[in-house]
Amino acid sequence: MTEYRKMVIRQRKWMLYLLAVIVLGAGFSPYPRFFSGLVLGTAFSFYHLWLLHRNMERFGAMIIHQGKRAGTGTFIRLGGAALAALIALRFEEHFHIIGVAIGLCTAYVIIFIDLAVHHLKEESRSR
Repeated sequence: MTEYRKMVIRQRKWMLYLLAVIVLGAGFSPYPRFFSGLVLGTAFSFYHLWLLHRNMERFGAMIIHQGKRAGTGTFIRLGGAALAALIALRFEEHFHIIGVAIGLCTAYVIIFIDLAVHHLKEESRSR
């Protein structure tokens, strides 16, 4: 398995773990509206992470085989974020918009944390 595939699997696992903890927070905390917004934003963020991984694999294959560039789906991810915000604004009694905004950022936080942890592990192995 390539290093990229291992990274993708790690990041998806961490996103699922985080989503499970947030769902527990929505069910058992005194702030269900905020955590429901966080669940909505994190679910869209997980979908965006999946799209990003899929499009990067296609992008790499396209460069290797054809030498052409393909898009990475930025507008689709922006549209997904707008859809999550519209859902939260339409159903304000169920979703907190700040929770949705924070949830939409979780994939990028997971990517950054995974990169940092992996870099620290590689650095400690090389010593």
